[in-house]
Amino acid sequence: MIADWPPFILGVAPNGARKTKADHPALPLTADEIARDAAACRAAGAALIHLHIRDKAGKHLLDAEAFRAATAAIRREAGDDLIVQITTESVGIYLPGYQMAMVREARPEACSVAIREIVPGPPAEREAAAFFAWMAREGVTPQYILYTADEVRRFADLRQRGIVPDTAPFVLYVLGRYSANQTSDPLDLAPFLAAAPRDWHWAACAFGAKEGAVALTAAVLGGHSRVGFENNLRLGDGSVAPGNAALVEQARRHAEAIGRKAADGAAARALLAAPPPAR
Repeated sequence: MIADWPPFILGVAPNGARKTKADHPALPLTADEIARDAAACRAAGAALIHLHIRDKAGKHLLDAEAFRAATAAIRREAGDDLIVQITTESVGIYLPGYQMAMVREARPEACSVAIREIVPGPPAEREAAAFFAWMAREGVTPQYILYTADEVRRFADLRQRGIVPDTAPFVLYVLGRYSANQTSDPLDLAPFLAAAPRDWHWAACAFGAKEGAVALTAAVLGGHSRVGFENNLRLGDGSVAPGNAALVEQARRHAEAIGRKAADGAAARALLAAPPPAR
């Protein structure tokens, strides 16, 4: 029964690397804005925040000191329960060596890593394997970002060959792409799930107003979800969300309606530390 499944880990990506306040005036950009938004999202049901930061000009930034400062601000406003996951997204600016060195310097609780960026091909495997092993030793929880079913199969191969540690990984399936349309559909999940082993923790994120429907589908199928302004500004009825917390609350209510309670940070940490329950 769905009611017997583990709690639903709901992440929020409140800003991303590309949008500005011209896209939405409530888009949080500064550390203080992000921290206040994180507290609102935590109250609405989020267990994890996917953290992007910007420089003084509002441009995408990967910087260990700035990530530590933003994390401290989140802790002041939202407490210690919320998992703070920093991004390593390159946005065409940063190379894999810098991305990995930044994580080593920042030493976050959690980080996201796009396999296509960190392990672009076989020559990168040795360095990536050392980085993944370092995260496992240091207690940094990775979430592996996968964009296609082919990447799912490649990730499974990397894990089988020991490039990725043989633990229960936490992956994120990205449905859709940055484009003029930016729309996703729950059916877009099917190729990912068909290609994936069953011993992964998985979540999905989506572009466009069907983000909430994708979150519900993930909850029904035993997965988790990430919502927020990084990928979508609209509620399921097509209206513009007043803030990230409204998107979190929508996803939480959908999950509760089918019997899956939203995880708090402690429950999410415990769940990700063990293999997913057999179904």
